[in-house]
Amino acid sequence: METDILNLNPFVVLAASLSLVVVAMAVSWWLGLGVGRSIAWASARAAVQLIAVGVLLAVLIDSAWEWLLAPVWIVAMIVIATNVVERRAKRSAVRVPVAVAIAASVALALAVVFGLGILPPEPIEMIVIAGITIGNTLPATVVATDQVRRQLTEGRPAIEGLLALGIGANRSTRYIVAESTRVAIMPQIERTKVVGLIALPGAFTGLLIAGVPPLEAAIVQLVVMYLVLGSVAVSASVVAFVMARSAFTPDQRLAEA
Repeated sequence: METDILNLNPFVVLAASLSLVVVAMAVSWWLGLGVGRSIAWASARAAVQLIAVGVLLAVLIDSAWEWLLAPVWIVAMIVIATNVVERRAKRSAVRVPVAVAIAASVALALAVVFGLGILPPEPIEMIVIAGITIGNTLPATVVATDQVRRQLTEGRPAIEGLLALGIGANRSTRYIVAESTRVAIMPQIERTKVVGLIALPGAFTGLLIAGVPPLEAAIVQLVVMYLVLGSVAVSASVVAFVMARSAFTPDQRLAEA
């Protein structure tokens, strides 16, 4: 069954999809959660960004420069993701390691998916795979930075005590890096565990709707999920380690936050 959403009234479609958002905002107001404004802002921002992306992708598809514009688009996504993590970390030292980790994850994902012929090497498909990889990696790296900052602040007396005993920065913060990474990647691990049981991922359902045989769609989804899980784990580990190490001065003292 095919549905042309462009033939529907876009305002009716958006109003229907926003019904649960309105309920969530009402619940936030009723319970005093204080997240109603954030929900509204996130919804409005998503609308602007997705519509803009839709317009740009339409231009890219019809452009003779699509093979040049696609890599530029992917690089722009990596740069934006790196800037987001750097702002949250509030440490410029994480910029290069984060950029390298994300870029390497994207490069590996593209090499596997298109190098093995899992998907046709087309510009749009490349942007989609890169977007899936970065989109899943970014939240984990942000959580890792938040966790490291929190633990460096709350555990400052314990860390300084270890340093006073002659224990180096690496050993003093090893548990911080491990715990921050664990917290950051746990949601992705849990999503991977329950895939197919209580959740059908977007790539899988999209392929099914496009008419791809279910088994083939499942294999493609598994490839994507494995790549995403690996990129999330590696990127979160790198940013946690670099951020923890950048918190120390060259003479092994804990710097001011």
